Amino acid sequence: MRFQRLDLNLLVALDALLTEQSVSLAADRLCLSQSATSSALGRLREYFDDDLLVLKGRQMVLTARAEELIEPTRAVLEQIRTTIAVSPEFDPATSDRTIRFMASDYTTEVLLAPALERFATLAPEMRFEIQHMSSAPVESLERGFVDLLVTVDFATSADHPSELMFVDDYLVVGDQANPAFAQEMTSKLYLSLPHVTVRFGKQRIPAFDDWYMRRKKQQRRVEVVTASFVTMPSLIIGTNRIGTMHRRLAEKMGKRYPLAFAEVPFDIPPVRELAQWDIANNNDAALRWVVGEMKKVAEAEVPEKFANEPIDDTISFQFRDERGGASGV
Repeated sequence: MRFQRLDLNLLVALDALLTEQSVSLAADRLCLSQSATSSALGRLREYFDDDLLVLKGRQMVLTARAEELIEPTRAVLEQIRTTIAVSPEFDPATSDRTIRFMASDYTTEVLLAPALERFATLAPEMRFEIQHMSSAPVESLERGFVDLLVTVDFATSADHPSELMFVDDYLVVGDQANPAFAQEMTSKLYLSLPHVTVRFGKQRIPAFDDWYMRRKKQQRRVEVVTASFVTMPSLIIGTNRIGTMHRRLAEKMGKRYPLAFAEVPFDIPPVRELAQWDIANNNDAALRWVVGEMKKVAEAEVPEKFANEPIDDTISFQFRDERGGASGV
């Protein structure tokens, strides 16, 4: 590449020649042959219209023009090294980056909200944006609409790096006055009660529990469909309705609403929540820091059931809805 007739590749050779004041030593430093280094010196002499290095006695010495070029050449190469060759250091205390998340209301409530509280102290100048889950979350990530996708594993892509945040499962929730919770929650009782369930967006993508029950061909009496997990308690309180809610969210909602809980009376796969970023941003220090701090928050709020259980880091993609898209996001 040339800049005003100067081959920029020669700058490195010029620095070595000015430093070593020897073609052979400069060649060793550049890992080039002496003939290639001599050729570079010849082209530099032609460009600067100066000998640069001249033989005096038995050694080479710099000309006056060469002496003038020492500091400017080093300064240019150092600027290239610090601004291009070396990634700038990320300091959360002073960074003013904006990080855009895509996450469900469940993820926002149990992970992003406490993480943002932490960021307010550690990174006071950073800004954050949370977008609702779209029907094509990975595409939004790849097109640069968001920086981090935080969702269940089967809504992510194997083409991009990710990190497991936490594992969760489900509880049956209802009003504390609901007589059904005074007895064991059996499958028969669960299926007989009126339910509140969640479906997302215009496509009415079912929440995982709804999708799973359909897959198992189990019929529930769904009385209310809502678009948000966090609205479920207000649709349950004062009624005999029940809902199937993530354990982490249920425990948080139980501090705000008079809810009763029961274990789900059948085996249902756990939820694995991941943070994913585009592979093109894999070396983004700010994103990696944010993911690391989110992981700390997730580990600090482990439900008692999972406190002593090892976390499996393998990613599962087997749960897809009939249209090929991810459900329960």
